Amino acid sequence: MAGNTSSDTDATAEDLLLVEAVAEGLHDEMAHDDSVIVLGEDVGQSGGVFRATEGLYEAFGDERVIDTPLSETGIAGAAIGLAASGLRPVMEIQFMGFTYAALEQLYTRAARLHARSRGQYPCQLVLRAPFGGGVRAPDLHGESMETIFVHHPGFKVVVPSTPRDAKGLLIASIRDPDPVVFLEPKKIYRAFREEVPEGAYETPLGEAAIRREGRDVTALTWGAMTRPTLEAAADLAGDIDVEVLDLRTLSPMDRETVVASFEKTGRAVVVHEAPRTGGLAGEVIATLQEEALLYQEAPVGRVTGWDTVYPLYELEDFQLPNTTRVREKIREVAAF
Repeated sequence: MAGNTSSDTDATAEDLLLVEAVAEGLHDEMAHDDSVIVLGEDVGQSGGVFRATEGLYEAFGDERVIDTPLSETGIAGAAIGLAASGLRPVMEIQFMGFTYAALEQLYTRAARLHARSRGQYPCQLVLRAPFGGGVRAPDLHGESMETIFVHHPGFKVVVPSTPRDAKGLLIASIRDPDPVVFLEPKKIYRAFREEVPEGAYETPLGEAAIRREGRDVTALTWGAMTRPTLEAAADLAGDIDVEVLDLRTLSPMDRETVVASFEKTGRAVVVHEAPRTGGLAGEVIATLQEEALLYQEAPVGRVTGWDTVYPLYELEDFQLPNTTRVREKIREVAAF
């Protein structure tokens, strides 16, 4: 079963928050490869709205850490041009909801450039965006619409849930030959610390991680929802043995690990904070139906956000899946 891989397994480690691991991953890869450039609004001297690029401007200067105008379309267009020229841009869009303005560039250029040019022009870039709710932010700041990128061919879509994975997955994304959408769950930017190896290392894209072994029900999730899912599994220990599977890469999905876990348990619950209709849970469930139907013991459960515009402030806690909702859905599926 997949886990982290490091180019230096004996490297010393330090306790980092997820946002600190992102910053360190950017720093280490920029030090390793002069073609890596960071650009976006306030990424330079101020270190980014969440301080995920803190220290990069001082370390690498304004030719490699570029403060852009307030234009997501311009950021995306510039990054595509830099990538076509052979550089490796990492663009930051301050919040996932702001990527909507850049979708035309991303869909019609970034995702298609390599195929449209028959391999003549690369498009090796990373789009970094904080996403999801839980921080009491204004409108367009709590979006969890990862499926809009998963659905479009040409992108890889990555969502870390731990500091160690955040660094390793980000470095792997920068080195990947395809455009990668790297979504950072801001609810857990500063939620907990974890030992993160010093120096550059890669966590392979396209490999899920088993966060907790179990035999009764498989709970599949990613990003910030991994924590309440693990909490629910711990609450049920001794009653229901829950296996928690963190997808990590949403596209390409690690279907082999997903199916193998379901074949072991025969029951599954998918947890994500995106709206229910058209959410990635539907694709996960279709995969289980197509590849492991004869192992199924109960309908697959879903715990998701509601089909509504993301609410403000006081209603945010009702929108986000929580430990109680996950726990009760697992009980329901186990009892079927």
